[in-house]
Amino acid sequence: MDPIEIAVVAVLCVFAIAAANTLAPKLRIAAPLLLVAVGVAVSFLPAMPEFDVDPEIILVGVLPPLLFAAARAMPVMDFRRDFQAIGALSIVLVVVSALVLGLFFEAILPNVDYAFGVALGAIVSPTDAVATATIKRLGAPNRIVTVLSGESLFNDASALVVLRAAIAATAGGISFGGVVLNFLWSLIAAVAVGVAIGLISGRLRARIRNTAVATAVSFTLPYIAYIPAELIGASGLVAAVAAGLVSGLSAVKYLTAAHRQSDVQNWRTVEVLLEGWLFLMMGLELWTLVVEVSNEHESWLHALWPAAVALVMILALRWVFVVPMVWLLERRSRRIIAHEQTLAAMKDSLDPLEDADTRGRRYHSIIDRRLADIDYYRTESMGVREGTVVVWGGLRGVVTLAAAQTLPADTPYRALLILVAFFVAALSLTIQGGLMGPVLRALKLPDQSALVRAEKKRLRGEMIEVGREVLSDPAVVGEDSLIAQQVELLNELENPEDEEHDDAQVLERRIATAKELRRIRRRVVAAQRRRLLELRNRGAYSSAVLTAELAQLDAAELSISG
Repeated sequence: MDPIEIAVVAVLCVFAIAAANTLAPKLRIAAPLLLVAVGVAVSFLPAMPEFDVDPEIILVGVLPPLLFAAARAMPVMDFRRDFQAIGALSIVLVVVSALVLGLFFEAILPNVDYAFGVALGAIVSPTDAVATATIKRLGAPNRIVTVLSGESLFNDASALVVLRAAIAATAGGISFGGVVLNFLWSLIAAVAVGVAIGLISGRLRARIRNTAVATAVSFTLPYIAYIPAELIGASGLVAAVAAGLVSGLSAVKYLTAAHRQSDVQNWRTVEVLLEGWLFLMMGLELWTLVVEVSNEHESWLHALWPAAVALVMILALRWVFVVPMVWLLERRSRRIIAHEQTLAAMKDSLDPLEDADTRGRRYHSIIDRRLADIDYYRTESMGVREGTVVVWGGLRGVVTLAAAQTLPADTPYRALLILVAFFVAALSLTIQGGLMGPVLRALKLPDQSALVRAEKKRLRGEMIEVGREVLSDPAVVGEDSLIAQQVELLNELENPEDEEHDDAQVLERRIATAKELRRIRRRVVAAQRRRLLELRNRGAYSSAVLTAELAQLDAAELSISG
């Protein structure tokens, strides 16, 4: 295509993405599903040429920033609390699913050995971070969203490592021990690289005053983490995720409100465009795959029934895995909750040492965090109904299609395998995604809105108390109650009958009053933010409530600056 045609296609894609995101809520359908449907419809138009996207563009160019953006928005506190479930789903379940599905694909596809079967099993095993965002939009409980989001952030790397190992095994170039070592190195080294990049970037970006420049620098972070990780043989995607988690955690500490607001708005725009483009491309590629498979195997239906069976197997394996996992999680929660009285007694015994002893303050903080975890596990329970949502909410998406296209050119039935992967993802998005709303309503999960409102009210009370403490400090407002003086002066200057002051004097005093009030307000906001960081570190409130309160403080800070 010439530059004009490329520009026209780009504009049409943006308009399609914008239209889908606008219409989706009105049609009560997820925007990704609508974009896939649009892409499929357009792909069958007679004038539409064959469409093929290099998988490296997705794996290297698109996924790192998307996963980084999703990770930076994830509360690290919630991630820590459900790390065991996330690790089990993103690593163990992926490996088990790939091995079991390998037997199925070996049995139904002639001339495809077990190694290639495992490779295809690894391709269709990971859930998709972009597709999983649909669950959050439908109002699923916070803990379920955390588990599903965390799983989809890390299982891409697990699947790609298994995929590469399976392909290498077809040539006899790797051993079981080599697979395990490669897997561990891919995760551990990637996490180390990502954490280092996240920590360094937070401090460096804090020195950049221009918010647009700081946000532009943030756009490079996924690749700054991805590239060195890949060069040392680790997972670049995991490195991008780790960098995103650390960046999100440090943003409140190091960046100004203007920086954070710029980051949120610009990264959200990037997410909407990239994820929309991915699902649109997924639909557009259908016709090319159908034509290729039809030429080789007479009918594309040869790919549909294996995909349908594979999806059923995936859901069955997921159910078999999640049911005991949920039971173990609830058992662990009950065991942790049983220690509440002991921890409370320990906290009472440490209270006298909190202000005088550094070690006492540290132990006090640890106990507060444990007590907050107990409140979380008591409120955010994980039972059979929640487990059902975790099973049904494991949607497949564009990662499956991109990974399938990385199969070597000499792979037997390559086009058929890619179409099978496409149908698995498409069926998952259509059936699981389309029925997610009815499933959530049918399960009648506990309504936590009253608890959230009570939590917000309690936190607002703490913020008001912090403000009172600041305003009662003579070092801030002065010995003679500066606030009262300023208010009295404002009332005096606003009296239209008062003619004792000339206009210049009135203006000067008004300016001085406004500056002084802004200075005091900044001190209040700074103190409230410090308290919020302390509460976040202790896990005293839910991440959603803390995030909402922080957004209010950021808005207040920006209004003062303005």
